[in-house]
Amino acid sequence: MNSSKKLIVGANIVNENQSFVGWVAIENGIITSVNRGEYIPSDDFAGFQLIDANGLTLIPGVIDDQVHFRDPGLTYKGDIATESKAAVAGGITSFMEMPNTIPNALTQEILEEKYAHAAEVSKANYSFYMGASNDNIQEILKTDPKKVCGVKVFMGSSTGNMLVDNEETLTQIFKQAPTLVAVHCEDEATILANHKRYLAQYGERATTRIHPEIRSAEACFLSSSKAVALARKYGTRLHVLHLTTEREMALFDAEIPLAEKKITAEVCVHHLWFSDEDYDRKGNFIKWNPAIKSLNDREALRKAVLENRIDVIATDHAPHTLDEKERPYFNAPSGGPMVQHALVSMLELVKQQVFSLEKVVQMMCHHPAILFRIQNRGFIREGYAADLVLVDLQSPWQVNRENLYYKCGWSPMEGESFQSQVVSTFVNGNRVYHQGFFDETVTGQRLVFNR
Repeated sequence: MNSSKKLIVGANIVNENQSFVGWVAIENGIITSVNRGEYIPSDDFAGFQLIDANGLTLIPGVIDDQVHFRDPGLTYKGDIATESKAAVAGGITSFMEMPNTIPNALTQEILEEKYAHAAEVSKANYSFYMGASNDNIQEILKTDPKKVCGVKVFMGSSTGNMLVDNEETLTQIFKQAPTLVAVHCEDEATILANHKRYLAQYGERATTRIHPEIRSAEACFLSSSKAVALARKYGTRLHVLHLTTEREMALFDAEIPLAEKKITAEVCVHHLWFSDEDYDRKGNFIKWNPAIKSLNDREALRKAVLENRIDVIATDHAPHTLDEKERPYFNAPSGGPMVQHALVSMLELVKQQVFSLEKVVQMMCHHPAILFRIQNRGFIREGYAADLVLVDLQSPWQVNRENLYYKCGWSPMEGESFQSQVVSTFVNGNRVYHQGFFDETVTGQRLVFNR
């Protein structure tokens, strides 16, 4: 049973660039006090469930601003129930899901159907992007900024009718969108020309090695620089997703405080973890759009995170079946599952002294809440939702098929060893995940935005 009153005691709390041993009180899903030092039993907390977290680290729940849970229409790859379960097992307590499902979420009616379904089955808190196409501007304008995370624009190829390549439509979206505009930036003409050339050259002999040549750095910069220019021209609240190149970093400001930025940037865990040197061993399992690029690009992304030029770290979780990923390069889809392993991957980079633990918490928990203006989440603060994660930073393990929760049954991180594990995940005060077990009675809540 999940008690409505809990005390998490003895943990090392990492929050708002501080680290201290303390204890947290929770009532009815809300954090009621955050305290330093040892918990001393008190009648004030009679009836509270005591959770001993000695030796563990307590952080806010991770907020993932970019996932593809494949629901509806592509549920043989994944669905909201299965992928949200994998997410909470990985310490993600809130997600924002993309509109390129079937049908595409291009109307308010379809969008609300996704919300209604998530309310029934999602283990984590949720929001869904409104999709943009060349001909749905009137539907976009109906989007409620307090109830929807943003409008998603594909400025590159996508599923169905979601490539926005009409210049007038782009202009109207950037001028009129009632909420944040999130963009996938790859120049379609460049990609198509590259694809044609490499297909003629390699045919069925092609390997994933050529993926960053087809979905090139040039294609990324042409599109992202165009998006930034449009946003500056029209004053758009722009968020550029999954950046991959050193050159693009110059488009983003490291000096402006995040709460004041109108143009923000995201990087994904796999672009911080892998480089093009990994294609020979991982093949299509690390085939993503935009592509994983050079070691120099990866190092530039890591540097940009440290500088706050990049604002958030996300997953772009996008599962496909094993059969699909094992097809020849040109026939294999792009994308892979990441929500279960995003946090532990970043904690491994902490072990490697690439980032501090405080920096990881800032980029995966605090900053998404600030950037999207999420109401009362993303921090360990009194009055905030008790979305919390307990991790053991000294618990080595290795990813294999037997310990995966993804519906697709595989992971690009298979064979990787991690020193840290997620022990427990709390969503709105409910311990939804604990050491391999899930509370099947718990569902998350719809995210609300202070806009």
